Amino acid sequence: MTLITGATGFVGSAVVRHLLDAGDRVRALTRKDSDLRNLNGLKLEIAHGDLRDQDSLRQAMKGCQRLYHVAAYYSLWTPQPRILYECNVDGTQNILEAAKDLGLEKIVYTSTVGALAVPKKGGLGNEETPVVFEEIIGHYKRSKYLAEQVALRMAKQGLPIVIVNPSAPIGPRDIKPTPTGKMIVDFLRGLMKAYIDTGMNLVDVDDVAAGHLLAAEKGRVGEKYILGHRNMTLKEICDVLSRISGIPAPRFKIPREMVLPLAYINEWISSYITKKPPLIPLDGIKMAKEYMYYDSTKAIKELGLPQTPIEISMAKAVRWFKDHGYA
Repeated sequence: MTLITGATGFVGSAVVRHLLDAGDRVRALTRKDSDLRNLNGLKLEIAHGDLRDQDSLRQAMKGCQRLYHVAAYYSLWTPQPRILYECNVDGTQNILEAAKDLGLEKIVYTSTVGALAVPKKGGLGNEETPVVFEEIIGHYKRSKYLAEQVALRMAKQGLPIVIVNPSAPIGPRDIKPTPTGKMIVDFLRGLMKAYIDTGMNLVDVDDVAAGHLLAAEKGRVGEKYILGHRNMTLKEICDVLSRISGIPAPRFKIPREMVLPLAYINEWISSYITKKPPLIPLDGIKMAKEYMYYDSTKAIKELGLPQTPIEISMAKAVRWFKDHGYA
């Protein structure tokens, strides 16, 4: 039996499908108020619990041999940042301690490339690029970095854990959607009138899911593996989306320095007036200062990480968003 957290989410639901296709018996840890749309029609067990409640975690984990801890509070803005640390850091500590006490055979912890760094002088970030905590932008990335340190520390204590660091996944069932999915939706709605000079690493969500299973089978305990594929500028991403959708790509490039004041204003309005996520996330604009490019060579060579062409991945995402009324 395999327990998976975050099964209702974008990456987690893809991991569930791959586990079921591989013949695993799967139990999903969900909150009682979770949106279960991504699990509709799947044959799996549901265990109600919360990462902040150790008793519920131990109960859900009974009889399991493996754990995929995919769950995270993922937001570039929240009116209560402490919740990010409670869920992502304390929650990870809680579930890994439960796994250790119950003697699980293998654990895969889902981190993010946001917990890694990119070289200051340009180039590709990898699993060993030095990280300066004070330079990490935003509470989400900081909380995930701290959670990754918990996993690494427990691996040194003998916990059989492998860490995966997905880049920006795209594909179907991005119901929230994630910031990358929202970018695609905004493009399809014609809301992207301009672009800024930045770049990121994109990867098919099903390749990320496959990477989780490969990490459980082939990954070395205590090691990190970047699950990514193609490094692209935002302009290149828009051009591919344009070819897929037929919608013109934005032609105008706006300096990041012009957008930053608007992001600060948006952040203030969200924090003190609307209490809703800002249209222009301040942390997102700050992150855009760097090209968030990463090297997935280690995962490709050691795990056999698939590399689906990003055009195929984008086409799947566009089709799903259109079919489900997002655009």
